[in-house]
Amino acid sequence: MRQKFHIDFIKNSKIYFGISLGIMLVCLILNIFVIPTRVDIQFTGGTIVKYSYSGDLKEKEITEVAQKATKDTISFTFAENLASSDSNSHMVSLEFTNAKAITVDEQDEVTKAFTDAFPDNNFKVEESSSVDASKGANFFFKCIAAVILAAVLIIGYVAIRFKKIGGMSAGVMAVVALVHDLIIVYFVFAMFNMALDDNFIAVVLMILGYSVNDTIVIYDRIRENRKKMGPKATTAEVSNASMNQCLTRTICTTITTMAAIGSVLVVSLIYNIDSIISFALPMMVGLISGCYSSICIAVPLWVMWKNNSDKKKLEKEKAKKSAASDAKKTSSKAAASKKADLKKKETKPAKKAENSVKLEKEEKSDDASDKASENNTEE
Repeated sequence: MRQKFHIDFIKNSKIYFGISLGIMLVCLILNIFVIPTRVDIQFTGGTIVKYSYSGDLKEKEITEVAQKATKDTISFTFAENLASSDSNSHMVSLEFTNAKAITVDEQDEVTKAFTDAFPDNNFKVEESSSVDASKGANFFFKCIAAVILAAVLIIGYVAIRFKKIGGMSAGVMAVVALVHDLIIVYFVFAMFNMALDDNFIAVVLMILGYSVNDTIVIYDRIRENRKKMGPKATTAEVSNASMNQCLTRTICTTITTMAAIGSVLVVSLIYNIDSIISFALPMMVGLISGCYSSICIAVPLWVMWKNNSDKKKLEKEKAKKSAASDAKKTSSKAAASKKADLKKKETKPAKKAENSVKLEKEEKSDDASDKASENNTEE
């Protein structure tokens, strides 16, 4: 594949990490102190009552009337009534977020308050649904379990598929990039004051599949380039070449997908369809984050892991070699000392024999001198 770009992603990886951490830190501060997270009654439990009405009413007037009719805390959602042929028909959803289902009498009181306050606007109950708090929590944990299971399966698949380039580390870094995307999607919901509901889980699962697909394509290109570029090329060089080759494909795929979801978002904004807005907007941001994390987060992190593991392997090999050389030196020294001891042992008896020969010669010379002196005296 022809390489159109020559961006050193690995060299600039710290900049990319800093951008992501900076965005997350700012959003976290805003989330804690300014814009708290809203959780839908699907997870916390409660009741949703949807009313249809005709005519133009101020949202503030509707909220005041409904809040006076009940002591419970209510959150409101307004939208166009697309199911009606009347172009001037609207919908208002009342969410009772007290983690318990409201009674029929309480619902009737709210309906009566609407009809008394706005007799000409034809307020009607279109839908009413209640969720028990325990069931909502159970549903939430099942969704989290599905996300965790998907992450584990992704690691297993990448570990087997890309075993030749260190599959387990590649799979772990791919999941780290996915966690980055999920955090960004969460902050989109929080910053735009959208409640965490089933749309959040749907966006999360879709981003899991989309983002990991980009990452796997790059890993596959790295595996092919490793064969072409040979063992002399470093991991950073192979990764940079692979990411630059895949950059055009990744950008084009992201743009076309965003164009499709963007058109849906525009329509939902025109008709004020909150349920579609809370899906399309986080999805578009998640697509951008998935494209970014595949190139700027997953692969640079994998290269850092790979370089670190290779460095440790070299250090272990050096330690083994040094230990082997030290063992050889100690063994050679021991052999030399043994040879020296043997030589000493061999020279000691030789010296003893020489000394004994000298003593014998001295004794013989002494005897000869004694005999000569005796002969002289006799004469």
